[in-house]
Amino acid sequence: MIFNACQKPSNESEYQADIIVYGGTSAGIIAALQAKKMGKSVLVVSPDRHLGGLSAGGLGFTDTGDKSVIGGLAREFYHRIYLHYQKEESWKWQAKADYGNVGQGTPAIDGDARTMWIFEPHAAEQVFEDFVKEFDIQVFRDEWLERASGVEKQEGRIVSFKTLSGKVFKGEMFIDATYEGDLMAAAGVPYHVGRESNATYGEKWNGVQFGVFQHGHYFRDSISPYVVAGDPSSGLLPEISDGPVAENGTGDTKIQAYNFRMCLSKHPNNRVPFPKPENYDPARYELLARVYAAGWGETFDKYDPIPNLKTDTNNHGPFSTDYIGKNYAYPEASYEERRAIIKEHEDYQKGLMYFLANDPKVPEEVRAQINEYGLAKDEFTDNGHWPHQIYVREARRMLGDYVMTEHDVLGDKVVPRPVGMGSYHLDSHNAQRIVGPNGYVQNEGDIGVKPKEPYRISYGTIIPKKSDCTNLLVPVCVSSSHTAFGSIRMEPVFMILGQSAATAAAMAIDEKRAVQDLPFEVLEQKLKQDGQVLYLEERLN
Repeated sequence: MIFNACQKPSNESEYQADIIVYGGTSAGIIAALQAKKMGKSVLVVSPDRHLGGLSAGGLGFTDTGDKSVIGGLAREFYHRIYLHYQKEESWKWQAKADYGNVGQGTPAIDGDARTMWIFEPHAAEQVFEDFVKEFDIQVFRDEWLERASGVEKQEGRIVSFKTLSGKVFKGEMFIDATYEGDLMAAAGVPYHVGRESNATYGEKWNGVQFGVFQHGHYFRDSISPYVVAGDPSSGLLPEISDGPVAENGTGDTKIQAYNFRMCLSKHPNNRVPFPKPENYDPARYELLARVYAAGWGETFDKYDPIPNLKTDTNNHGPFSTDYIGKNYAYPEASYEERRAIIKEHEDYQKGLMYFLANDPKVPEEVRAQINEYGLAKDEFTDNGHWPHQIYVREARRMLGDYVMTEHDVLGDKVVPRPVGMGSYHLDSHNAQRIVGPNGYVQNEGDIGVKPKEPYRISYGTIIPKKSDCTNLLVPVCVSSSHTAFGSIRMEPVFMILGQSAATAAAMAIDEKRAVQDLPFEVLEQKLKQDGQVLYLEERLN
């Protein structure tokens, strides 16, 4: 049955539409927008109150890679960001002429293409809210999937799912746009958590990668991991895991570290001093003190400037905002357990900023510069100016119709049935901090291998195997290896795949087919018509 408009059945707790999107991330909102543009009724069921996920949650210094392969509604998003910053009133704390940041070879303001790639969190959130309002998309906020038994399936199809509030959402097609893949998992679709061994897919950069240093996120100096330097009997310092180093290439259940992408302000009238957490303990940051004592001086290398004298501040160096090794349970954790993990991350990172701003073990010049910053007073105003979205860099990954691996990303094979393109390097943050064989502390898991050119992303990556589910699409927790996901996991790509997922869902309804049986040539034609870039020769200016 096709629902031509969002309908509310006689049961007051039931809602139905052609397409149900679970997740208010950037991928989820773009998917809903595309569904509407294709004449389908759609409901967005979002655990979050704020829309846009990381794109509106502090990640304003966009990881574009090669922006020429970002098309369709993703490019429309960045075009609307451009339009926002063409208004004089959008420059409250800084003159537009004074902002000319260039990062990753991508101008912040790309005038010729009328796009802008670097922005404040509230500006991004407003674009997503505008999409919802303009296209009359109904969003149910603060609605959490009942994961244990809330998904009803019949003959390999999801019929409906229930949320903790008791609401039931029925549809013809479902899209899981969450960072965690909760709907996918609850629907019984197989997935993987952690790093595969290199032997699993014949890869080089998967599994344990001890001693591989491709970014700057490692200890360059010989730093003792012990409370009393050089004395193992004194015990390990905080934030170091105990255990042996596994052989390189070995698979495990570890995932790359999470953090918050803080939005900081340098304007004295728009900054809030870094708060001191209730459970603050400076001993927790002794490792960083030892790094400073060894002469490290890269504190501010990832305080990337965004408009209005603000930053998108990300992890950088051996001991930074990444809370390494403390997120392994997150993908499978209950909601209560996840909230506790998020709170631990928040306390760690707030404590880190307070330590940097106040502790005498931090070089005086660093403390002075840190105190020129504060949390941006006009961002995240309902959350103490702290990002409302933790950076879930990796959680579950579907085992779907096609598994993307580093061979696909690095151009060693031809990717079939492309529904979008990626271009960012294999970017995996550290997964553990341990004592190396030499007795000194070291991080492990940081990988950064650049593809030689943009690569295709297969349709099979966003759909399950037909035997697992025939009416579900997954544009975020895609079917890929750990290393391939390190490249795919960028916000522009999630938007691209969100649009492609909704296109396939709408066409599968029209064709009365399982998503796995949709003729690719028909899907391909529609994606191209709507501005998606699927092949190198189609790249945009």
